[in-house]
Amino acid sequence: MAITRDDVLKALASVTVDAGGTTLPGSGRLSQVVVDPTNRVMFSILVDPSEAERFEPVRRTAEGAVLAIPGVSGVFASLTSERGPNRPAQAAPPRPAAPPPRGAPPGPGPALPGVRHIVAVASGKGGVGKSTTACNLALALQAQGLKVGLLDADIYGPSVPKLFGLSGKPRVIEGRTLEPMQGYGLKVMSIGFLIEPESAMIWRGPMVQSAITQMLREVAWGELDVLLVDMPPGTGDAQLTMAQATPLSGAVIVSTPQDLALIDARRGVTMFRKVAVPILGVIENMATFVCPHCGQASHIFGHGGARQEAERLGVPFLGEVPLTMTIRETSDAGRPVVATDPDGPQAKVYREIAGRLWGNLSGAPAARVAPRIVIE
Repeated sequence: MAITRDDVLKALASVTVDAGGTTLPGSGRLSQVVVDPTNRVMFSILVDPSEAERFEPVRRTAEGAVLAIPGVSGVFASLTSERGPNRPAQAAPPRPAAPPPRGAPPGPGPALPGVRHIVAVASGKGGVGKSTTACNLALALQAQGLKVGLLDADIYGPSVPKLFGLSGKPRVIEGRTLEPMQGYGLKVMSIGFLIEPESAMIWRGPMVQSAITQMLREVAWGELDVLLVDMPPGTGDAQLTMAQATPLSGAVIVSTPQDLALIDARRGVTMFRKVAVPILGVIENMATFVCPHCGQASHIFGHGGARQEAERLGVPFLGEVPLTMTIRETSDAGRPVVATDPDGPQAKVYREIAGRLWGNLSGAPAARVAPRIVIE
């Protein structure tokens, strides 16, 4: 039985938001209601930050009302402070006792219990191999004996299920808490596990923020040394949500060497600096192509641009990943090269980058400057 938006609105009409009996749909606080093909319902309630505590019971009641609809498989309901076009004007909230300095970034949210470091893997633009890099980087960190998780926060274009060859849906452990999927020993979560593979995620900012926050905080990550977050490209809602919803230990920027990609990578560095997130390093992806037949090296996208940009910006350079058929083929097959060919030259590149990243995270002595990689 397919659940419709009207079914959800009818259920939510029983939820009131004030003593006067104003219903949630009639209050102007309800975001767009989304029902995916698996009958999972997603919506958010617009509130002022000062109202969050008062509206938490409303959120729980709304969630329960929708869960009571026969056929609903799950509910993502959250509070968001982003003002919507239909939100009624609110009385001015009380002033905080000690307001932050003007222009200061918002403070991070509470830490995730058991997770030592959360690292965003980001890029200023798409098509630079960020997801493939995040996947193999997570496996390379795990190869060092660390407990690692990977969150796919690219709501519009989730790639992690494909990269790990995973399908199916995560199990609900208790209440709203999901058990992460397992990929080559890693704990993995993605919106791609919760929707049909060909579904288009036509979501506005508040829904994206809500989904990312819930995948962070309503998944049983357990004890982790590092949780890598594969970010969507750009510098928008998802990045701001990550910076505000949880204390990031830092960000890694992935770029190809050519000038067009570096322009956007520079924007990514600037954005994270503005929200007080340290830059842990820059990775140059698709750095060199070595012909498997003649052995000649070709710099298809240029070479050394990301290294030079890192030096100019004063941030660490973590290393170069070559452009090879092996990485492309194993990624498409859901068999990441670090897991399936751990002794090969490509896996060695990722392990060296992971070692430098972990050194930056853990305060270990700085690794030597990354060598230029040539695959024989």
